[in-house]
Amino acid sequence: MGVGFSEIIHVIAREFHVILARGYLRRWVPISVAIGLAAGAASIVFMAMLDASFKIFLHGIAGYIPPSPAGEGGGEFSLPSNPLLIPLVTTLGGLLSGLLVYLLAPEAEGHGTDAAIDAFHNKEGELRARIPAVKIAASAITIGSGGSAGREGPIALTTAGISSILGKLLKMPVRDRRTALAAGIGAGIGSIFKAPFGGAILAAEILYLRDFEVQALVPAFISSVVGYSLFASVYGWQPIFGGVEYFFHDPLSLLYYGFLGVICGLVGILYVKSFYGFQRLFRSLRIPDVFKPAIGGLAAGVIGMFFPYVLETGYGWIQKVMEGDFTAISITAIVALVFLKILATSLTVGSGGSGGVFAPSLVIGGMLGASIWILLRTLGLDTVNGPAPYVIVGMMSFFGGVGKAPIAVILMVSEMTGTYSLLVPSMLSTVIAYTITGRNTIYINQVPTRADSPAHITEYAIPLFQRIRVGDAMTRNLIVVRPETGIMEAAKIMAEKEIKGIPVVDEEGRLVGMVTFSDILRVPAEERPTKKVGEIMTRNLVVTYPYETLYDAFEKMIHYQVGRLPVLDSPRSGRLIGIITRGDIGRVYELKLHSLLHEKEEQES
Repeated sequence: MGVGFSEIIHVIAREFHVILARGYLRRWVPISVAIGLAAGAASIVFMAMLDASFKIFLHGIAGYIPPSPAGEGGGEFSLPSNPLLIPLVTTLGGLLSGLLVYLLAPEAEGHGTDAAIDAFHNKEGELRARIPAVKIAASAITIGSGGSAGREGPIALTTAGISSILGKLLKMPVRDRRTALAAGIGAGIGSIFKAPFGGAILAAEILYLRDFEVQALVPAFISSVVGYSLFASVYGWQPIFGGVEYFFHDPLSLLYYGFLGVICGLVGILYVKSFYGFQRLFRSLRIPDVFKPAIGGLAAGVIGMFFPYVLETGYGWIQKVMEGDFTAISITAIVALVFLKILATSLTVGSGGSGGVFAPSLVIGGMLGASIWILLRTLGLDTVNGPAPYVIVGMMSFFGGVGKAPIAVILMVSEMTGTYSLLVPSMLSTVIAYTITGRNTIYINQVPTRADSPAHITEYAIPLFQRIRVGDAMTRNLIVVRPETGIMEAAKIMAEKEIKGIPVVDEEGRLVGMVTFSDILRVPAEERPTKKVGEIMTRNLVVTYPYETLYDAFEKMIHYQVGRLPVLDSPRSGRLIGIITRGDIGRVYELKLHSLLHEKEEQES
């Protein structure tokens, strides 16, 4: 399951003294605080825009007031008074979102978190400055008009974009820009979901399928706490989902939670396949991109016209189910919502609509948990008085599987529900779902480990260079000349073989020098027919030996500014046995790296 808590704690403890010695905290505390303040402010603005958009579109036109979770006011709700207008509202929202995104910032389409992950790995932590404003506006319109999407993706990309802007303003090196971007992701999510601990861990975990960005943890902890504090001071300190308490006390129920993990894993695969299947379908349509979110919105709106539970984030329905309020949503609707939410989200976000996939994942997982509880109750196996524990564990295990962030989501949902009492069953269920989903992830820009990320390629190159010997990489089929060879003949050989230099050896194969095109060109043209290689060759050579490492050889090339090194069997004999170039080093390194990664994948599978 990647890196665990024990390894994180060990790494932090081991490197904490080094961090302090390097002035790490002196540099990152003010930067992290700035990121946190920006994330908190962005989350406040986003929530205000969502509320305004909802009042204009879903409530104002369709007359639909969905329920709210306890931490966001709760209160009364009403089903659509004008259900026939729902497709109109979702289509209009998709059209406006598409116009904003595809005309101003096409990279802001879709769920957003994946774009932030891609920027970390492949774009040196850079995002265009216009992305935060475009993403936050387009997402508010999509969700406020009823699109089946969540807040996580928009706020993740928005705060990542703000962190990128800050990195440019401060002229941060690439590595620090990436760290700031990751901290921005965590701060945004930790703020808007009132889950600072989980948000900080998510910043480090969401980037990989089975690894952690350890360097981002300290900045993410600081920025997430600051962002959360600012956001909660405006929107309240109560967890998003509240009013339900449960304590794990029955070991036998672990069998049922394990079964829930299996179901979450299988349905998670369906979710990922459906989402990217619809995304491929929409991308294949030969119409302008700006209209595709409108088509997706229309299709999702048709579903919402008959089944309004799929619209917007759906958090209020999770709250109702946790409370066991089956008058608000029937048992049949709970089961149907699992699959219709997958379809509606695939249509809304897969078409290019702007919104996150975290909220839909929680709804799907929560309803799966409720469905399992209903099944157990029907079979007379119910060990609890209500569905809340299964709803909570279902939310954790489902997103832990499809989002490849099992540790973060356990912490996040615990914070969002205000209870850590379900850690034992959630750990079991989540790890099962994580394992079953395998490489199926809702974030396709995640890479397996740090070794696979361009962000860490140099860190993993040096240890590998130190493990490979020159003898494993050198070229053995040598082209050589003798000291008495004419320089015109040497030039002809170099031209035919397309090489820039030739080793010069004596009768016993000992290296005595090296002749290059540059050496020959320095000889006046009228003297070239009579000159011998031994007269112009370079005698003071930098050499290497088969037992030296590629790191040793590469250091010599860099230090002496040469592109190739003769390889001698030993310092005493001086006999030439090969030659190694920078190209040889790169070729062998790539082959060895791919071989190691393949072996690692086979072991893990």
